[in-house]
Amino acid sequence: MPNPPATLRGPFLQMVIERSVVRLTPWIEKFFAADLEAVRIVSRSARSTVGRTLAVTISRLGDGWLYPILVAIIFFCWGFAEFRLVLFGGLNAALLHCLYPIIKRRLARLRPFKLDRRLPSLLKTRDEHSFPSGHAMTLSGVLTPIVMVHPSTAISATIMTCCMAWARVASAHHFPSDIFVGALLGVAVGYPVSVSCLAYW
Repeated sequence: MPNPPATLRGPFLQMVIERSVVRLTPWIEKFFAADLEAVRIVSRSARSTVGRTLAVTISRLGDGWLYPILVAIIFFCWGFAEFRLVLFGGLNAALLHCLYPIIKRRLARLRPFKLDRRLPSLLKTRDEHSFPSGHAMTLSGVLTPIVMVHPSTAISATIMTCCMAWARVASAHHFPSDIFVGALLGVAVGYPVSVSCLAYW
């Protein structure tokens, strides 16, 4: 059967898309409401002095201070022979930070404390947008080659990522979905890059 003319296909497709959006909208709204409620719940864990200090310290480590520590740990555990892991992690981080600002500007999702003024922001932010989490993205991208070469570090890497995830949500800077997508993006870019690099080194 021949395809209908373009004049018929256009309106029909538009109608299907519009109906799909209408059907999905309540579910999307419920998801965003649950995402924000999760921030409210997690942020309570940072109300005490200890919780607040931990959340701020971990967040600031994720601003860059964590990575020289990771380099020192790599050299201490495996020697300078594993300098390649430092290079691969750095390459992953550089590539991710090329994509990161583009995604943030396009989606422009406001941070939780901007949407709910009752949520305290525990420290200053570099920009207004929350999606995806740059801290989770960078950390997972840097840790990917380490875990690939030394699988015994998987538990430690998971704990580090979970701590960073908690700190960013507890600070009311990110939604859980920002963290999840950020970590996923870090692995999605870091894994193939690391595989390619390891094939030659």
